[in-house]
Amino acid sequence: MAKIIEILDTMQHNPKGVSFSDLCKVCDHYFGEARQTGSSHRIYKTPWQGDPRVNIQNDKGMAKAYQVKQILRAIKRLEVQDDADE
Repeated sequence: MAKIIEILDTMQHNPKGVSFSDLCKVCDHYFGEARQTGSSHRIYKTPWQGDPRVNIQNDKGMAKAYQVKQILRAIKRLEVQDDADE
């Protein structure tokens, strides 16, 4: 979990400097295994209605900054949802 927290800190402070493999670790932790992994894209299922997925893309070993920001918003939404469920 400590590694995930370090990656999240990097994501928040420098979304352009996140490696694709680190973003995959965070997504695997929060969303489970990707339902698609065979290409440069990985797609993860989320528990909410509407657009119930997040999509990340490998850009020469790095994550795309806008996708890092989308993942941060999705994690925040998960945390808010978990707090409401308690």
